[in-house]
Amino acid sequence: MSNMNDMGGLRTPICEMLGCRYPIIQTAMGYVAGADLVIGTTNAGGFGFLAGATIAADKIEAEILRVKRETDDQPFGLNFHMFQPNAQQLLDLAVKYRLRAVSYGRGPDKKVIGRLRDAGIVCMPTVGALKHAQKAIEMGANAITVQGGEGGGHTGSVPTTVLLPQVVDAVSVPVIAAGGFYDGRGLLAALAFGASGIAMGTRFLMTSDSKVPEETLKRYLATKDAEKIAVSHLVDGMPQRMIPNEYLAMLEKASPMKRLRIALSLALQWKAETGMTTGQAISIFMKAVREDSSSVAQTVMAANAPMLLQRSMVDGNPAEGVMSAGQVAALIGKLDSCEDVINGIMSQAMTRRAALNELTPA
Repeated sequence: MSNMNDMGGLRTPICEMLGCRYPIIQTAMGYVAGADLVIGTTNAGGFGFLAGATIAADKIEAEILRVKRETDDQPFGLNFHMFQPNAQQLLDLAVKYRLRAVSYGRGPDKKVIGRLRDAGIVCMPTVGALKHAQKAIEMGANAITVQGGEGGGHTGSVPTTVLLPQVVDAVSVPVIAAGGFYDGRGLLAALAFGASGIAMGTRFLMTSDSKVPEETLKRYLATKDAEKIAVSHLVDGMPQRMIPNEYLAMLEKASPMKRLRIALSLALQWKAETGMTTGQAISIFMKAVREDSSSVAQTVMAANAPMLLQRSMVDGNPAEGVMSAGQVAALIGKLDSCEDVINGIMSQAMTRRAALNELTPA
């Protein structure tokens, strides 16, 4: 293995911006990216995001404090969704504890982003299309994660090899590449495309630090055909890449009326679990009507994903929930620690870079 002290040659602008040793970012996977995973990533030299959208409101501050304590106050980030009932709490905590970065999808307005930036927090949304990257920067983002279609969970249809150079050529902020990355070859390729680093979800989910239940991880490890990790719209109306299971098979066979009944039932469970009042639920629904009438059905169905993820990622019932996964899950055969994953990626990237440097000019 290459000497890890020689890895400074791969420091990029995102390392300076986020204060991490290596240009490797662990994404905020719902019910997966808790304190344990962020601590593992951070102590290994990467940059981790806590999944604030799925951590209970009465537990999130303790999770933040635990990460700070067990990483000797190294920088890390927090993910949030503007539609969650405690979004304001997360924004306040990010400012209070001077977290290095926040990640989000579409949602925060210029005022919210301005408040975060004024507090010195890096605003780093994840997008799946060039127009969304441009809009996010216009709203104030100072770095962008672009996820190609190979990625897990909610994903676009454009592959990383097309989307990444398209965005890199069009924007002036650091771009982080996501979707299809799991090793050092991928990191080096992303840097060659002009990215400032890589972001990975599935690779970190499939580690010994992730605390995902054993029964669920067995399903991930047993998946060997990347083609079968397919995109479905059935869970919440949005394209979502998942490992196939019994629940998805049931949804595929169900009538539209049965799917709607399931969606409403899960939405009510989510409302109860998050402590959302009926007034707040109606407010979110009306906001969707005002902003984009086409997203109304999606808003009703949006509660499906967290409830179904919880069954797999918390309860350990993979047959009854959903298992978001990038296609790289089929290429990962064992559960290494975050430290071994990150060291392995950096070592392989340096080896590949040395091999490229030895190529004779034509």
